[in-house]
Parts: sequence; C-alpha cells; structure tokens
Amino acid sequence: MTSSSIRARFAPSPTGYMHVGSVRTALYNYLFAKKNKGTYILRVEDTDQSRKVDGSIENLIGVMGQLSLNSDEGPTKDGVIGQFGPYYQSDRLDIYKKYIDQMLENKKAYRCFCTSERLDEMRLNQTSKGLPTRYDRKCLSISNEDSKKRASGESYVVRMQIPSDEVVIVDDIIRGKIQFKTQEIDDQILLKSDGFPTYHFANIVDDHLMNISHVIRGEEWLLSTAKHILLYQAFDWQPPQFAHLPLLLNADKSKLSKRQGDVAVEDFLQAGYLEEALINFLALLGWHGETDQEIFSLDELVEQFSLERVSKSGAVFDREKLDWMNGQYLKNIISEERYLSVVSEALTHEHSFDSSDLNKIFLALRTKLDKAKDINEHFKIFITPFKSFTYDSDEIKEVMAIESNELLFSVFMDKIDDLEVLNKDTFKATMKAIQKEYKIKGKALFMSTRVALTGQMHGPDLAILAELFSKEELIARFENAKLFLP
Repeated sequence: MTSSSIRARFAPSPTGYMHVGSVRTALYNYLFAKKNKGTYILRVEDTDQSRKVDGSIENLIGVMGQLSLNSDEGPTKDGVIGQFGPYYQSDRLDIYKKYIDQMLENKKAYRCFCTSERLDEMRLNQTSKGLPTRYDRKCLSISNEDSKKRASGESYVVRMQIPSDEVVIVDDIIRGKIQFKTQEIDDQILLKSDGFPTYHFANIVDDHLMNISHVIRGEEWLLSTAKHILLYQAFDWQPPQFAHLPLLLNADKSKLSKRQGDVAVEDFLQAGYLEEALINFLALLGWHGETDQEIFSLDELVEQFSLERVSKSGAVFDREKLDWMNGQYLKNIISEERYLSVVSEALTHEHSFDSSDLNKIFLALRTKLDKAKDINEHFKIFITPFKSFTYDSDEIKEVMAIESNELLFSVFMDKIDDLEVLNKDTFKATMKAIQKEYKIKGKALFMSTRVALTGQMHGPDLAILAELFSKEELIARFENAKLFLP
C-alpha cells in the first residue's frame, strides 16, 4: 500500500458534547494520515436519529478547527469537501438499501418480523435457563416469497445470517491476531424498522466505498470487528486494517466517564486549557515516542507517530499531569503575545491598572500559572486592600514571629522613603543593602518582606510591587504589618 492510498477517518455521531476520548481517536487518525501523507476524513454517523442533537456537528467542526485537526474530506466550516460523499450517513440511505437488497438476494441476510414483546419474552426465557441471549432465528425459516409479501404490510428489521461454526480472525495492528467463534455471534440487525441502517452495516459500506485503508477506533469496538469482517466477506470485499486504541481510564482505573469529572473537550477549553497542551496530553494517552520526550508540537507528533508504539493497556487520564503540561505551555512555550491574550481573557476581577501595568502583572505571574484562569487567584495580591490582611494562618504567624521583623520593617520603610526613584531595580538594591548592613537574610528577609507587603506566603517576584505601587503605599503596608507583630 502506497502512502498516497492511506485513508483514515474520524466518524463521530452528532449526540452532543465531544468526549476527550473521541478527540484522541480523531487525533490518532489525523497523525497517522499525515505521517503517511494520506487523507484524513470526517464522516458523520447519524443513523441513530433518536440521539441526534442539533448543532453538535457544527460544534464538533469548530472544536476540531480550534485544535488544528481540520479534515481533508467531509464537512467543514466552509462546506463539504471531497469526492466520496455524501459524508452524512442520513444522506446515504439509498446506498444502504442497495446493499441490503443485495444481501437479501444472496441469502446472506433475512427479514425478521418478531415484535419487541416476543423478543423480550425470548430473552427472558433464555436468561432463566442460563443461556446467552441471542436471536433464535425464528424468522430465518420464512420463505423469500412470504417475506416479501409480509414486508409490504408489517414492520420488520433485516438481520445478517451469521455463518455457523466458523472462526473469524481479527488481525489488529495494536493487539495482534484475535479469534472469534461465529457460534458466539448473534444474527446482528443490519437495517432497523425505521429504514435506517445500524452502525455496523453503514460503517462497513461507507468504509469500503470511501476507500478507507485503516480503521483506527476505540477498544470498545473490538468485539464488533468480527461482525464487520463477516460483512466484508459477505460482499467479497477486502477489509481495511484495524487498530483498536486502549480505553481512557480514571485514576481508579474505571472507564473515564462524566460522572467522575469533565470529559467534554469543550469543558477543558472553557476552563482555560490551551489547545496545544490538550493535543500534546491526549497524544500521550496510549502512545509514546522513542525517547522520554513529553512536550511535542503537532508537527513533531506527526513526524514521530506510529501505531506500533500504541499501548494495549488502558491509559489513565491524569488531570494533575494535564495541569503540569498546560503549565509548561503557558510558562515556557507559547509566545508572550499569546500568553498575554490568554490570561487577559481569563481575568475576571475588576481593577484600575492601565494596560502597561496589567501586562507587567501578567508577566510577573507567568511562572505561577498552570491554567489561564489561575490568574484570578494570584491577581488578588494586587487588588486586595492591605487593611484587610489578617496574617492569621499558622504559617504566616510563624513568619511574623521572626525576631528581626520589627527592625526589618522599620529599616525598609526608611530606605524606601529615602529613594529618589522607586522601581524594580531600586527595590532589589534596597533588599541587598539591608541584607549586607543588618545581616538579615534568607527567610527572615525574603519571606518576612513578602508576608508584610502581600499578606501571602507565595506570589510573584516582590520587585513587581515597586513597579505598581507608590513609596507611600509600600510604607503603609509595612506600617500595617508592624501592627500584627507578636
């Protein structure tokens, strides 16, 4: 198979928010296609009309664009691109009917007229006897002539006639060869009573007609793959190559679900996570490069990605690791201009700083943030009136009890008052002078000064305060702190 014939697809259903697991599936398809100079396709699997959510595909296309995972074929924000459409399964019903009729004609499938009540009773009876629940083939014995007559007036589904006593081998790129016995496979429904095909049938017809070379999807579809291969065999079609990705897990190794926290990529984006960090993080949930490298640009991921380096075992969605990775991008990787834009948008506090001073604050806090919205907690230092400082936490009380504090605060006040110009450099020079003249250093100098001026144990470089506040303001803060000395 040549690189140009590589065709991978992401085929979501329009059922609402976009699960991070779906984004990882889309990403791996994108990376595989781009690595092999192939084509990445978006196809909408909307055969289950009862679960369709209006606007979800438009939202998905927007999110994919935001994550730089734009498709080469299929629906886009500018319309539909490609020569293998329609790309919405609901627009392909005539195509599916053609192939359903072919299977009926070749006796690879049959109509089933059983009511839901009869099927429920059948399953209940099987369960009571300890038998596996599967269709008992009652309608398989109906003649073709009778089946056609009844179809004109009765509701029915079309089922595939699964061959008896055969072994289906799934040769998976990630998991190797897996065997399935056909006697353990139910006569799956191919066409529902509403005239829409099931996922299984539409999926293989579309993959064949769209020349899909590789099906890369979640592990949850592995058991269905035997059914899909039987369908390919029924049509005498060459199946694509399969690769089933490991499950995404919570920290307790349960399957990642909304019950245990955010799983929609929209939630993470709205929470201030950077698109690049999300892509980088999701890429490493199941795949690893040849080295210990953890930070990858999208281009680097394309260059290094291979399905052979995807793990079989489940990947834990570690939110602390995501926070760390997002912090790496926020602190070190994205441009200063992008950083300022991101945190400015995330800031919710009212303030009176001009844009120049605001940017100084943002830059002073850059090394403190893991997520853009963290700016709001750190920003409080600059807008909280010092008269509201309480100095009442145990760790702050410990700092305030340092013996040299009264001398330190008084000396600092005098030296600041004597300065002709207060700025970052003169503030730092003042601290060095106090350290040299009074032998106050380490925690007794730096932590005591921080607590006195900000009421907090942690924060940005203290010299930023000299860029934002007047001499009078800093002196007043030291005066206030002296009132709380033991």
